[in-house]
Amino acid sequence: MRRLYYITHADVVIDPDVPVPDWGLSERGKARHVAFARRCPPVASVFCSMERKAREGAAILAEAQGLVPREVLSLAENDRSATGYLPGPEFEAMADAFFANPRDTVRGWERAIDAQYRVVATLKRLVAEAPEGDIAVVAHGGIGALFRAHLTGAGIDRSHDQPRGAGGNLLVVGTPGQGEADDGAWCLLRDWTAIDSFEAEAGA
Repeated sequence: MRRLYYITHADVVIDPDVPVPDWGLSERGKARHVAFARRCPPVASVFCSMERKAREGAAILAEAQGLVPREVLSLAENDRSATGYLPGPEFEAMADAFFANPRDTVRGWERAIDAQYRVVATLKRLVAEAPEGDIAVVAHGGIGALFRAHLTGAGIDRSHDQPRGAGGNLLVVGTPGQGEADDGAWCLLRDWTAIDSFEAEAGA
């Protein structure tokens, strides 16, 4: 078994005049990723969403590990372009509806079941293609919640979402090693943990 560290990007600069995928990390978000990069166990590969905030978080981690991150289009957050930026309360209501109605599109957002299939298929492909060793993925909270629901065998629900706040959390997932069956070792080893408080287990 090898580990997959699924990391959500930390705090961003919210700008209603900029498309959400182009939002970058705030200074606090960058500092949180830098601190985490110092504590993250060695990994052999770093992958990330092509959205700016995820790319910036991945670049910080990859530099600390002496690696080059690989950008993956299908690691994008669930597609919310139909509405664009929504202020806090309206966004939270939309997110609730997204998780509560996984087979329906809500105001044009990507369906939750489609986003879940996309992220699970992408992560399985990356694990199969990556060289031997642990893997880090820097992406987003919404698809992370859908990935967690898959890992636990539970239905899609917002209860799988990362803790409310500014992001910057991770899941530690057991994945197959080279030559192992695709589904032979996928399991949740550590639930959502803030990157600020993460400490690697002995031997990790």
